[in-house]
Amino acid sequence: MAGVKDIVLGGRVAIVTGAGSGLGRAMALGLAKAGAKVAFLDIDAAAGAKAVAQAKAAGGSAIALATDITDSAACARAVADTVAAFGALHILVNCAARGNIHVMQSPATKSMRFWEADPDMWTKVITTNVNGHFLMAHHATPPMITAGWGRIVNITTSLPTMQRLQNSPYSVSKVAMEGATLVWAKDLEGTGVTCNSLIPGGAVDTPFLEPPSRKLLGDRLLQPEVVVAPMLWLASDLSNGVTGARFVGKLWDDTLPPAKAAEKAREAPVITPVPAGTR
Repeated sequence: MAGVKDIVLGGRVAIVTGAGSGLGRAMALGLAKAGAKVAFLDIDAAAGAKAVAQAKAAGGSAIALATDITDSAACARAVADTVAAFGALHILVNCAARGNIHVMQSPATKSMRFWEADPDMWTKVITTNVNGHFLMAHHATPPMITAGWGRIVNITTSLPTMQRLQNSPYSVSKVAMEGATLVWAKDLEGTGVTCNSLIPGGAVDTPFLEPPSRKLLGDRLLQPEVVVAPMLWLASDLSNGVTGARFVGKLWDDTLPPAKAAEKAREAPVITPVPAGTR
């Protein structure tokens, strides 16, 4: 029985942001191992280069691009450099983000209650997690439309996390990206490019996680690879026509055929879609 591990992405070109560590690195490595040519984007040049070395050691084709996704010119340059290196662009995975740990570590933060948080760091989180994803999609989408085939995958989070107390601005940014996923999917209708969101389905063992949560969850933490299987399915022709949807990595069942596994891992959108033309 063919499974997601049998997916071959030869001829596809991908950009993964936040690819130097955590979920981004796991997905970028997964795409490279499946045969895609991958640009590993990360603001940390050393981390990106180390991840690319891993991809090449496994036989993958990859480049590292040190990129600040909050800078429109840097995003445009990353897309241009990817196309120059590999000849096209088909897949964008928006994974790079700032988390609550950045707000916690700010000397200006008194608590994680929104009125006691550092306003400047609060803004930086929103700028990275929302504006940065928009800027990457803004510059990456035209070459996908030109190719007549493309994928945008926005990494968001679970509904309980979005509603958890003292969890802004991270939760606020992820709600925004759920809405963006639905809007972009509609904007892209008829282009051959789809847009979906993907979540791990729980807290993940990455440097991104704040110490209190790490201590509380312990061995219940998910590993970054939890999102790789649904990512590969979304990046393949098996997901043609699927757009504006939301998938949960933890719910993916590798023992099922990919179509059944995708059906099981699909979750209702956080924001209820409305009919086209409704205002």
